[in-house]
Amino acid sequence: MAGAAVSQDGAGAALSPIRPRHVAAAVVGNALEFYDFTTFALFATQIGLTFFPTHDKFLNLMLALATFGIGFIGRPVGAVVLGLIADRVGRKPALLLSFTLMGAGLIGLALVPSYAQIGILAPILAVACRLVQGFALGGEVGPTMAYLIEAAPEGQRGLYGSWQSASQSIAQVSGALVGVILSSVLSQHDLVTWGWRAAFLIGAVVLPFGLIVRGSLPETLHREEVAIAAQPATADLVSHARPIILGLVMIMSFTTSTYVMGYMTTYAQHTLNMASNVSFGAGLVNGAAGVAFTLAGGALSDRYGRKWVMLLPRILFLAATLPGFYLMVRYHTPLALYAATGVIAALSSLSTGAALISLTESIRKEVRGLGVGLIYAIAVTLFGGATQPIILALTHATGNAMAPAYYMAVTSLIGIVAMAMMRETVVRPAKG
Repeated sequence: MAGAAVSQDGAGAALSPIRPRHVAAAVVGNALEFYDFTTFALFATQIGLTFFPTHDKFLNLMLALATFGIGFIGRPVGAVVLGLIADRVGRKPALLLSFTLMGAGLIGLALVPSYAQIGILAPILAVACRLVQGFALGGEVGPTMAYLIEAAPEGQRGLYGSWQSASQSIAQVSGALVGVILSSVLSQHDLVTWGWRAAFLIGAVVLPFGLIVRGSLPETLHREEVAIAAQPATADLVSHARPIILGLVMIMSFTTSTYVMGYMTTYAQHTLNMASNVSFGAGLVNGAAGVAFTLAGGALSDRYGRKWVMLLPRILFLAATLPGFYLMVRYHTPLALYAATGVIAALSSLSTGAALISLTESIRKEVRGLGVGLIYAIAVTLFGGATQPIILALTHATGNAMAPAYYMAVTSLIGIVAMAMMRETVVRPAKG
């Protein structure tokens, strides 16, 4: 991200130069927020034992994953409320508010007493914290994508915009690394009683830093654009019917694969019966591949166009899914787990960033925060929150450890059709 950006996006005058550190500030805040969601998924087994102490291993994990899924209910509400703030007041206040709410939910969940201490109030409070987190995260994606796209130098929107998806992978790496360390030095009893709480509080330590760096962001939405955005947004969104419908299908496909891959730590522990420290390594591999290949995909999309960069790797991803899971199920070794996870995650990440950038560029600036956020939130709410309980139920009902692969393959095929129907949105740099 070399040099400063002067954006000419949408109505209004040219923006002041935006330095790479400002983009980094938006990305760091986004990564910290996704760290919370990632950590919950990684420690689902331990959280289930804390709040839902049953003698049925399947029921215990299912209740924990259902609590994880409940957080998605608040996402569309957050997308509307914070998206409207982003489009009518500014990107910066929306980003600050979402980050503050996520911090409150994160600390609250880490401090909720166990079921053994306060009974039924424990899962109720845990669900309440998840709803706050879901509301905050629902309002995070739209404003962040709008900001990154608007801050990007000419010809580098793909690279800049891909940092939103890459930041989620940074969160995955951070959460998995914490999980590997804690599971290596703590007993299973300690992981259940306080280890998972420590993982959440480690994320809370950096909350003040996140507020400071987000407070330094320059605004990318200006007075003339706010006046346009203050008009009713319904007609504007209706005029975007094609990218909205295709975007919903694409995000459905991506969010399904994201949460299947985010489930790999639990899958390795619960289904493949692998050790905790080995299982957390799958999350580390998944996150590392996500960071590297999401950014690579974004940069490639600047050069070759959004459509082909999101479409071709997705086809290869579909081809690799079933063989990759077969290797994991057949051999039950760390090598098979890490190799399959890495290849599948790399191919998925190459296309994810380009697809989200394409969707964002398809929505006009005056409704971009609301439009992108709402499309993303609806798709993730309907499919992201349900993915992990569904694949657990399918695996349990069929006794087939390949169930997650079949589910991911079907949704990926549907997403490929939507990507093929998207129009090219890349803007070539002016020459001369």
